Amino acid sequence: MRIIILGNFMPRRCGIATFTTNLAHSILATNDKNDTENEVFVVAMNDNEQEYKYPEIVKHTIKQQEPNDYAKAADFINHSNADVCILQHEFGIFGGESGILVLKLLQQLNIPVITTLHTILQTPSYHEKHILKKIGYLSQKLVVMSSLAIDFLTTIYEVPLQKIACIQHGVPDFSTIKSTQKKFNYTGKKVLSTFGFLGRSKGIETVINALPKVIKEHPDVIYAILGQTHPNVKKHSGEEYRDYLKNLAKTNHVENHVIFEDGFYEEEEIKAFLTESEIYITPYLNEAQITSGTICYALGAGACIVSTPFWHAKELLADGRGKTFAFGNSNDLANTLCDLLSHPEKIANIKDVAFKYAKNMYWDKIGMQYHSLLSKVNGNSPVGFDESLLTLPTFNMDHIKRLTDDMGILEHANYSVPDYKEGYCLDDNSRALLLVLMAYELGIDKNSITLADTYLRYIKLMQMEDGFFHNDMSYEKKFLDERGSEDSFGRTIWAMGYLIKLAPNDSHFQFAKDLFFKSYSHFEQIESIRAIANIIIGLCYFLKRYPDNEHVMHLMNKLTSKLLNQYKDECDGDWKWFEPLLCYDNAIIPLALWHAYDFIKDKNIYDVASESTDFLDRQTFKNNRISLVGNTWYYKGKERPAKGQQPLNAMAMTMMYSKAFEITQDKVYHQKMRIAHSWFTGNNDLFIPLYDEESKGCCDGLEALSMNRNQGAESTISYLLSYLTVWESEQKLRSSKSETIEDKVVLS
Repeated sequence: MRIIILGNFMPRRCGIATFTTNLAHSILATNDKNDTENEVFVVAMNDNEQEYKYPEIVKHTIKQQEPNDYAKAADFINHSNADVCILQHEFGIFGGESGILVLKLLQQLNIPVITTLHTILQTPSYHEKHILKKIGYLSQKLVVMSSLAIDFLTTIYEVPLQKIACIQHGVPDFSTIKSTQKKFNYTGKKVLSTFGFLGRSKGIETVINALPKVIKEHPDVIYAILGQTHPNVKKHSGEEYRDYLKNLAKTNHVENHVIFEDGFYEEEEIKAFLTESEIYITPYLNEAQITSGTICYALGAGACIVSTPFWHAKELLADGRGKTFAFGNSNDLANTLCDLLSHPEKIANIKDVAFKYAKNMYWDKIGMQYHSLLSKVNGNSPVGFDESLLTLPTFNMDHIKRLTDDMGILEHANYSVPDYKEGYCLDDNSRALLLVLMAYELGIDKNSITLADTYLRYIKLMQMEDGFFHNDMSYEKKFLDERGSEDSFGRTIWAMGYLIKLAPNDSHFQFAKDLFFKSYSHFEQIESIRAIANIIIGLCYFLKRYPDNEHVMHLMNKLTSKLLNQYKDECDGDWKWFEPLLCYDNAIIPLALWHAYDFIKDKNIYDVASESTDFLDRQTFKNNRISLVGNTWYYKGKERPAKGQQPLNAMAMTMMYSKAFEITQDKVYHQKMRIAHSWFTGNNDLFIPLYDEESKGCCDGLEALSMNRNQGAESTISYLLSYLTVWESEQKLRSSKSETIEDKVVLS
């Protein structure tokens, strides 16, 4: 096999780098035992701007926070003739929010992936949970180092049990120590020890506070602390923690019994340090550590380990392989240490049991286990498109109800909590009205119609005497503008047209007609092409109830001609669009033309609708997902930005494909409609869902390295309208007697 390992690598100084380095060498060492010629090379992660002088085995590097480097690394791996990739995953390794950029790489690999998980959180953040779930999907196997980790993966992250393998954290062979290596001069002392990077979570103060009682009974005891301050801690706090520990030792009058071995030590030096220790202590302050390399090393050294009962320690020290004491309890620790030091036979027995157990953790045996796992996945196809992303979850209006009060729907939220400070806007109330009407009409949520009166009251309140509308209102019920935007006007006319066609009762019908015709005189004066598009859609719904209204039909023809003329003026070569840029709510324009063609049946309208749809498709559709134009906009001839992708655009794309399929019966449009909606459920550039199944809201957008977790009205309405569009299209398809189309996505 030709194997790529991706992770931190020495001489970078961290536990993952040490692990990856040892793993690479242990797999190479299996060649002699298996009579094989496996090749191993490494793609190494660089933190920030730091560069390292790597050995020859490292063939490629990735800058942690550089998105393009992940795509380049995927391309490198795909062209390296590698058979399998082993990913080392820890949330601090990769760039973006919670290391989300690693998904960009994994998604592009065309070889099977095995992922070693160094951290599995019991209470993950939104990003952490969905990143790990996606890694679980994209990996052929997930390697964990404890039984509890298996439970977490299956219950919290919904990973199938058959995907998980448990392989212990490897440790070096402690049966020999190179004589050339430095020995620590603790002659005549009983050595208590701790090693690893220093930081507040390590709880070393618990040991120092226990020392006075221990030293009183055993004055020949010293406590040796091996390791430098963690680089991230040092960057932000310097040596504050180490200085605190030194001062604490002085305060407790044990400074002559505490030795700080400050530095980053080589493996042979760590082996020598551990073998000279009488008792090894891991005083961590929190149980939430699923893997600990340092306690594994101590176990491998056959040390007598005393530890707080964090997750990995409880499992490793079971069956007499060590002792535990309560978190942060110095008195409990002191009593345990005094008992052991007073009974050397207990220490000897624990050491013997630990040493025998840990022989199975030596790297030569771990390398064989990884080699066996690699052999099982070698030749497997990479994980394909996740069709579960195309599945519609249960329709739920809880977040819409949360955002709605007696005045209307609030515009913004902080996460899922309504933000009253920002007030209300006409856009959102008009779209919310459209949402509840569609949910009612389609029968998917009949009760939602009770919200219609609230949104109608707001719309009526915002209409001015001349028929135009205000847009923004404060929570204190004060108008925040003299005159609203043309776009908000157009969206309101869409909602009114829909209500005229599908009013659930006569009162709503008459209400909608009054607002519609009071605004009617403004229709021809609108200049914004998106507002025109929204008005055209509203007129089309009106005409479905009044198909013989010549005046409205004539007006729709005139507005449609405006879009066609705009297209003719701006269309240029491959740029088949209505403007010299792509910005917001783009797909609403070809969507309006598809609606117009449904009535006018003019080939010119069809051609422009088709050309502009296909142009927008080429700009956004790639690798079975849509990559939306961001809110920094895309100017003709310039580089296309990806950050600031917003749900409104995804909704419009879903509707555009749906209407194009309805008109043309081209099954490709139907497939792309489903994929456009899957942008909300995780089939996007960051591969993380914007729809929050917990709150039932939709996050406000994708940035380059993270997601905007606020769940405002526009975002959630966009998700739900997109949902209803897909649901309606699927229902029509099932009931149609026309030729059945393939219901699955065609993979590229």
